[in-house]
Amino acid sequence: MKESLELKNLYDDFRDSKTIKAYSKLIHQEAKKLNRNINIMEVCGGHTHTIMKYGLPQLMPKNIKFIHGPGCPVCIMPKHRIDHAYTLAMQEDVILVTLGDMIKVPGSKGSLQQARAKGADVRFVYSPMECIKISKDNPDKKIIFFAIGFETTTPMTAGLIDVVIRQNIKNILFHINHVTVPEVMEELINSRDEHIDSYNNQIDAFLGPSHVSVIAGAKIYEKFPKEYHRPVVVSGFEPVDVMEGVLMILKQFNENRCENEIQYKRVVSFEGNIKAQEMIERYFKKASLFKWRGLGNVSNSGWKLKEEYSYLDAEVIYKDILPIEEIEDHKLCICGDILRGIAHPTECTIFGTACKPNNPVGSCMVSSEGACAAYYKYGNLI
Repeated sequence: MKESLELKNLYDDFRDSKTIKAYSKLIHQEAKKLNRNINIMEVCGGHTHTIMKYGLPQLMPKNIKFIHGPGCPVCIMPKHRIDHAYTLAMQEDVILVTLGDMIKVPGSKGSLQQARAKGADVRFVYSPMECIKISKDNPDKKIIFFAIGFETTTPMTAGLIDVVIRQNIKNILFHINHVTVPEVMEELINSRDEHIDSYNNQIDAFLGPSHVSVIAGAKIYEKFPKEYHRPVVVSGFEPVDVMEGVLMILKQFNENRCENEIQYKRVVSFEGNIKAQEMIERYFKKASLFKWRGLGNVSNSGWKLKEEYSYLDAEVIYKDILPIEEIEDHKLCICGDILRGIAHPTECTIFGTACKPNNPVGSCMVSSEGACAAYYKYGNLI
């Protein structure tokens, strides 16, 4: 009898404990050859959760450390942009649509969950294309898609814009909050701690994000080995992927190489998805500055709609009511340092006490991809 293929058949081998332990042994062998400690930043929140869920820090030699980067699109959203979403949602003629992780993120006015409790029509979708049906079902309402995410989700927003234009849909608008990875990686390398007046980044190498690279291609990391002398290995999300990615990084150090490599070859190419890139370039241009929560303004790290599409831009249309004041985070919250890779969640004095997933103070506890949420959920595995 022919066995049916189940989803678990596709990933079982990438979670096999024997394979993971075999990679751990190889990593230990390579680590013995090093004459220094190596700090590896995984940029993507998906990697952070894999690392914590499968207890990978326990399998590392003492001279190999993971540090957790800002690869969570919800975690890096500054409060004033959350306030934009809240303000727009509270308009009587507006239905605000966004992706699910945004529901609990606190701004200075409250979260979208709290806005909905006050009567705002806030809807959470898995695909931006769901806005089409919402707009047809509510022709007298303005449907504002609050778009978030890295290179992974930007083409989906561009695809929705394309449909809106081609079908001449009049009641869908966009608030664009898409950001890009390479610019913030540069910012992290040049990270400056103003409190001690020094550049204190601890990054020796990067595990490049998986799905971002599917869209943008591994080519976007070429500058890091060439200009910053930091190797990059684009790794998949499964524990075997991460372990192999770490091994590839250590081999580069031991062989005196500094390269941009792809571990996740079953999905990622050097050039990426050219059609998706063209779609992004058709409708968006780079914003000169985008403020990242905890990191500040990062040049050329965000997208905005081109001027010819300003009639679709909620930031332009509602500019008179949107708050412009930038709001600082809670004084006890260290999400900024966590996002910069210079602190771990357990170093925060309110972690697991005043700040929990059901009552988050900082953005890193809100999102399913946030480092604090990963430590809270899987911390007993450390």
